[in-house]
Amino acid sequence: MPPNTTATSGDKPGKSGRKKGRRARLIVLVLVLAIVGGIAYGAYWSISTVRASFPQTKGSLTLKGLSGPVTVKRDGYGIPQIYASSDEDLFMAQGYVQAQDRFYEMDVRRHMTSGRLSEMFGKGQVKDDEFLRTLGWDRVAKEEYDTKLSDSTKKYLQAYSKGVNAYLAGKDGKDISLEYAALGFINDYKPEQWTPVDSVSWLKAMAWDLRGNMDDEIDRALMTSRLGPQQIKDLYPEYPYGRNEPIVQEGQYNELTKTFEQSGSTSGSGTSTGTSGSSTSSTTGSALTSQLAALYNVLDDVPTAVGVNGQGIGSNSWVVAGKYTITGKPLLANDPHLSASLPSVWYQMGLHCTTVSSKCQYDVTGYTFAGMPGVVIGHNADIAWGMTNSGVDVTDLYLEKLSGDGYLYDGRTKPFTSREETIKVAGGTSKKIVVRQTADGMPLLSDRDDELVKVGKKASVDNAAPDRGDGYGVALKWTALDPGTTMDAVFALDKASDWSSFREAAAQFDVPSQNLVYADTKNHIGYTLPGKIPTRSSADDGSIPAPGWDSEYKWTGYIKQDELPYEYDPERGYIVTANQAVVDKDKYPYTLTTDWGYGTRSQRITDLIESKIKDGGKISTDDMRQMQLDNSSEIAKLLVPKLLKINLDDKDVREAQKLLEGWDYTQDADSAAAAYFNAVWRNILKLAFGNKLPKELRVKGQCLWVDKADGTGPVDDDTKVRECGERDADQAQPDGGDRWFEVVRTLMEKPDSDWWKTPSAGTRPKADNMNELFARAMIDARWELTAKLGKDIDTWSWGRLHRLFLKNQTLGTDGPAIVQYVLNRGPWKLSGGEATVDATGWNAAGGYGVVWVPSMRMVVNLDDLDKSKWINLTGASGHAFSAHYTDQTGKWADGELLPWSFSDKAVDKSTGDTLVLKP
Repeated sequence: MPPNTTATSGDKPGKSGRKKGRRARLIVLVLVLAIVGGIAYGAYWSISTVRASFPQTKGSLTLKGLSGPVTVKRDGYGIPQIYASSDEDLFMAQGYVQAQDRFYEMDVRRHMTSGRLSEMFGKGQVKDDEFLRTLGWDRVAKEEYDTKLSDSTKKYLQAYSKGVNAYLAGKDGKDISLEYAALGFINDYKPEQWTPVDSVSWLKAMAWDLRGNMDDEIDRALMTSRLGPQQIKDLYPEYPYGRNEPIVQEGQYNELTKTFEQSGSTSGSGTSTGTSGSSTSSTTGSALTSQLAALYNVLDDVPTAVGVNGQGIGSNSWVVAGKYTITGKPLLANDPHLSASLPSVWYQMGLHCTTVSSKCQYDVTGYTFAGMPGVVIGHNADIAWGMTNSGVDVTDLYLEKLSGDGYLYDGRTKPFTSREETIKVAGGTSKKIVVRQTADGMPLLSDRDDELVKVGKKASVDNAAPDRGDGYGVALKWTALDPGTTMDAVFALDKASDWSSFREAAAQFDVPSQNLVYADTKNHIGYTLPGKIPTRSSADDGSIPAPGWDSEYKWTGYIKQDELPYEYDPERGYIVTANQAVVDKDKYPYTLTTDWGYGTRSQRITDLIESKIKDGGKISTDDMRQMQLDNSSEIAKLLVPKLLKINLDDKDVREAQKLLEGWDYTQDADSAAAAYFNAVWRNILKLAFGNKLPKELRVKGQCLWVDKADGTGPVDDDTKVRECGERDADQAQPDGGDRWFEVVRTLMEKPDSDWWKTPSAGTRPKADNMNELFARAMIDARWELTAKLGKDIDTWSWGRLHRLFLKNQTLGTDGPAIVQYVLNRGPWKLSGGEATVDATGWNAAGGYGVVWVPSMRMVVNLDDLDKSKWINLTGASGHAFSAHYTDQTGKWADGELLPWSFSDKAVDKSTGDTLVLKP
């Protein structure tokens, strides 16, 4: 079973056979886990098995390979702080301790990144493995390790691996985790030794989920089967620069722009003028519908690593200068928005040298990933940093005209390079596949799905395109498929001491490109955008699939690091990053992407800061926490005044409408008004847009009667054909995010637009304009919630609809109730919502359930680091019966933060268990 973090019902395309293949194994798992849970007669065996896998956290033990003793101090939540006298001992101990808590998670992750899930879970994972082998993450990671990383980084990775393997030494599966005890009944899988490449590969999985606009690129192409160019433009409006400020307002890019303007051009070599792909639009029309839909399904089927496969990815991070804080020193907040996983994708810990010196250089604490040394987000004694996804466009899909054993390029046939991969299958026969790549290393994704080779037998293509023949292939260009230096950056960030060393470290963080915010104890704040970001010719802006047969669409290079935007100590006294535009498009010569987040969260955070500091106000650590919990609905502020003016005949619908009177637009879990408004919003989107999108974008299982001839929408009975959606509920459109806020805001100025027209359905009236559609949505919402929550609106609440379920990422995602009962947790009724600061995201096309969350929250106090606060989504442990499996979740749901000890004195005060590792 794959480590898929989505929590929705329904099978993905091509998975029905996979499900059948799981049943026999699941029957065994039911019995095993029933015993493990103490439900049957094997209570003694269950207790011994569970206890055998719990980590030793007290006393002492010998760890061969250490050069000196290491102390591991855990607080009441099991969060470890490690103290050592050398760098190698520090990272060796980190590997040992993370393996104690999370090795099963680490093992599944490395099998995912290397395309070897079938070795653990059998033939049901072969399709996933084929695709992951085609991407070749582990091959790139090995090349990265061999040729790119510094000697010191390699030394740390080796030490970390040594620590993991010291933990594994002499242990059977049941001694490591409950899941291995269960797996032992269905195959003879045994964990292998950990390697440095296993750690590096995880960075590729992180980059995959933060890869930019690939899904938008596919969606736009799919829309061409039903929508015209202006309609698609309506659904992808311009970023509102005049209303939602970009990140960098006073930074380096102004000087860069002046240089380009003085040279007489802002779109010369290596730049893009933002043509929206107009020159290739006809190439990517209805011809690509079947193959791109299949590609989307393949991409969506790849086990999710740290996000929702590109949909809904977001984060908040902001920093406030000391002149506006109570302490007189900066405050920095961060809460990355990722899909909910159990255990959490993050692992909290501290790494401390007993004496910082050239021999032992680290004194850092924060969040990292199980399976990877160092700290990814956090602070040391001098600086703090946070991250949000920049969203820059680092991927392109290329259509390839296949010709014999090669592909067409500038009128000539070039050969593919190829390699053979063998996929081993637990309990089955191995499978061999051939992976083909273009000369510049782009893997041919269409080899992994039969539909992808049918590239347009019915397509309309422009005159410049080669003959369709048997179709086009689809290849992927992605910065993460080249070896990089991000692992070097992690260690450099951990020991950076000022803005200069921070910027030098950040420059090595090439993939994925992230917004990095900065603060230090000397009262400075800053922002920098690192990353390997491609430049394109003026013919291509990366917004839709490009013709691979034309060299005009080849990447022209990469933006130089010293030309990327940054800010340092801006006069306004704060910096906000929340996936909005990095720079104003008219003030920067390069196109970073055509698909920013639309700035709803960032502008709300900005407004909250401004409201605090006006008239001399100051911001506290708790103010920062309260801002993280802000759940005000910006789309409600726009729509509710309109909704309250609509005359409704049905008294029951009017009763629901009255919930909106006097509502303050906050989306608390106990709010009936929030429940009703979000139901209205969902139905507005469905009626105005969802029912008019092609089936490839709509929710699987939701069917419409559409015109038999051209599929343009519901029509008279004698010409109807039933058409059902094909996309998983948490990936479908319209998802209701702030792009759709902007779509609706813009179309409200056109109340008679065709978008507002919808046919009648049973007793529900048709709509010919905006107000009539709003009225219809209010009616539909009333009866939807009546079905879901009951007729009595006094019992309604947002939290009853908006619930979080935490599912263990392997055996807990599918199967009988007993499996889920043992491994999964929830539900929690949550406040917050889509595109709010407290971004407990939900997909409006699919339902109200929580799809992604603030995966952690932290606030760093640069005046007194021991007064910083943090929380994780779940807990430190990956062991299902550990006290630390989900011991932070309740507080996280309530918006609480935990004390975050850093100094020796504070750590000692908070320590509950102490373990000494001896050489």
